[in-house]
Amino acid sequence: MSVTDEIKSRIDIVSYVQRFVPSLKKAGRNHKACCPFHNEKTPSFVVNPERQTWHCFGACSEGGDLFTFAQKINGWDFKEALQELAQEAGVQLRQQTPQQQTRSDELERLRGLLASAAEMYQKQLLHPGAKAVLGYVRNKRGLTPETIETFQFGYAPDSWHFILQGLGALGHSEDEIIDAGLAARNENGRVYDRFRNRLMIPIRDERGRVVGFGGRALSADDPAKYINSPSTALFDKSRLLFGLDSAKGTIRETGAAVVVEGYMDVIQAHQAGYRNVVAQMGTAMTEAQVRRLAPRYARRIVMALDADEAGQSATRRSLEVARQTLQRDFAGRLSIDIRVLQVPSGKDPDDFLRESPAEWGALVESAQDVADFVIDMETAALSGDATLQARQQLAKEVLPILIASEDNLYQRENVQKLARRLRISERDLLAWSQREQAQMPGSGGLIASQDSAPPAMDAEPELPPPEYWDNEDDGAPRDSGDSAGTMPSTQLRAIEPYCLSLLLRNPDLLSHVNRKLRELAGNDENLLNGPLCDLCVEDFTGSQFRILMAHLQEAMSQDEKEPLDYIGAALAGELHAEYRSLLIEDPAAIRALSQGTYRVDLQDIYSRSRGGRIQGDDLQNELISRALRLRLERLEQERVEMQYLQEEASSTVDFDQTHRDQLSQKIMLSMTAKARLDLAVT
Repeated sequence: MSVTDEIKSRIDIVSYVQRFVPSLKKAGRNHKACCPFHNEKTPSFVVNPERQTWHCFGACSEGGDLFTFAQKINGWDFKEALQELAQEAGVQLRQQTPQQQTRSDELERLRGLLASAAEMYQKQLLHPGAKAVLGYVRNKRGLTPETIETFQFGYAPDSWHFILQGLGALGHSEDEIIDAGLAARNENGRVYDRFRNRLMIPIRDERGRVVGFGGRALSADDPAKYINSPSTALFDKSRLLFGLDSAKGTIRETGAAVVVEGYMDVIQAHQAGYRNVVAQMGTAMTEAQVRRLAPRYARRIVMALDADEAGQSATRRSLEVARQTLQRDFAGRLSIDIRVLQVPSGKDPDDFLRESPAEWGALVESAQDVADFVIDMETAALSGDATLQARQQLAKEVLPILIASEDNLYQRENVQKLARRLRISERDLLAWSQREQAQMPGSGGLIASQDSAPPAMDAEPELPPPEYWDNEDDGAPRDSGDSAGTMPSTQLRAIEPYCLSLLLRNPDLLSHVNRKLRELAGNDENLLNGPLCDLCVEDFTGSQFRILMAHLQEAMSQDEKEPLDYIGAALAGELHAEYRSLLIEDPAAIRALSQGTYRVDLQDIYSRSRGGRIQGDDLQNELISRALRLRLERLEQERVEMQYLQEEASSTVDFDQTHRDQLSQKIMLSMTAKARLDLAVT
């Protein structure tokens, strides 16, 4: 038994969820309540004690097992959830090596030092001697006492030894204070405070821990308006997004992140109630920052940098970084919607939010499409009598961003806009576009022909009403041979380790699976964001497979390490055996990994794919086929739960027709997705 399964065997998911959702009550074979992750009046949050899973059939449309619930309700990452739940369950995790423990202790001590420094600066701001500084924050910057407290504003007095003495009194050495970025040593060996006579703003990591500071000058004579902590073991501004710790929840809920340039922009936005705003901590976004946001939290990124020339230039560089970053993850396509917000009258977001906070939301909603922005920006300085060669050169520079889209019609529209603006033949631009796209990974031509388009939606078979589907108590799919997507449930579960094995050995194939799901969804946002969303942990039932899939998704959204190196380093020691087994091209290894649970013919699966040694397009098609079957199984299980809720809604005294209608719509949407998946796997 794996460590995760042992933890789940000792902690019942129903009891655990009830700690956070006291209203969770038994309803038939399940337990249900109003979802703790969004506001609702009619219960759509279901916990299944047999499968030890939970799912929200309301606005969230999320689900998982004990670990995913603990992560979401507590804001933990998987490592934290594993450690906390293991401790509660009394399950022993693998001990760190002495070297790892020493390093971990050193970093934890630095975090404690920085937290103490933040408190010292905060107390100093409230000291009578800093009355003028506090007045500046409240009056000139327009910040409320609540905001000042929330962001833990502080003040570094005009002293060479304020923080050195304060932290020294707590037992921290000069070397530790230097390592934390709060002090420096000159050529003569003298150690002094790095921040002096500055308004101090703690910078936190994604988990809310202080890792550095931003200091704003309070003297007009100071040559540097802002200075940040230097690079340390904890602070790397190219990988941080200011405000993400408090913004990530809203970004995940809304699917949109607004990226601004400075701390004050973020703070003013949050004070005004716009909590999906973060700052990029530099003159332009970096690849690591893009991966912090998308697609992990955001499906839309709105760039709202300053309106001056430097800000516009930074926006252009940020867009190029985003294009290159997301292109690698999505086979040359920007599955993320990127837009550009231009603040009126040349103001920066901070000024606009202080003067017109109520108008910010509408301004974000009206943000310009990235293609329009790029065309306007790049052609602004083009003279009316520019030569053909100059216009062609500009077109070749702009095309990579314009064609980075999932939608072929949208790509063509972008190219047409540029052709009209540059007075160049649209046919020529389309030809260049195709050549550009042919060089992108995993691409077969940019402007797709009609032959390569998804099947017409009106060609689908007529769908039966929801009541046509069986209502099995165990949630197993119908085992009939006349549905292309239907297989015995044991065989479908056996495909889980097989698919994960292919994905781990070929991480780039994940983008092809997701692209196929998006193709099947077409232009239907409800399908794209629902039953035909990207492959994810919810498509797997085994705890160890869900965890490995989550790590794979994290690995593909970061750029610090190669995916397999990242997963190997991030995995808890107890999962390394499973991980290594999945990396072996051997059905016996996968059968051993499943511990005999799957009695299906894994050898048959491998023999169909020529022993697992398929390559190129065959490997891609094999994985897509198996992944679509996993999705069919997931939809079948979810449909059973929804139908149960639908029937219960009709039988209760306080009958809620709206809720029942919503469930009916979800069931029909799931059936539409199932019909398209059936056609795709035929």
